Amino acid sequence: MTTENTILIVDDEGIVLESCRRVLEADGFETMLASSAEKALEMMAHRLPLALLMDIKMPRHDGIYLMGQIRERWREIPVIVMTGYPTSETIAEAAQMGATTLISKPFTPDELVETVRRVLKKEIRPVFSSEG
Repeated sequence: MTTENTILIVDDEGIVLESCRRVLEADGFETMLASSAEKALEMMAHRLPLALLMDIKMPRHDGIYLMGQIRERWREIPVIVMTGYPTSETIAEAAQMGATTLISKPFTPDELVETVRRVLKKEIRPVFSSEG
């Protein structure tokens, strides 16, 4: 069951988690926070978010691993990838795994909210597809 209006934020940096949480909650969203891919999957087993906002570079299991797990189980959940390193390789990896869109760090609060809202309103169609 998808939880209405809840965004799961996944990042290994506490300051990023807290900043995104404050911005999204100020705009009316509920948030769930996970500092690792493992924690995110554990949380999603109990409560599915409306969308996922996740860092692509994390220790141990990175965002690519997490996105693969999510796409196997919950294909319908939009995934917004955050990265401080928007290289062509990073973008290609995100695209291959089925990210809905990508937002480059650092981003402003307005950019974050606008991206999340546009994805949820389906104004941003999945620009990437894991299907050939």
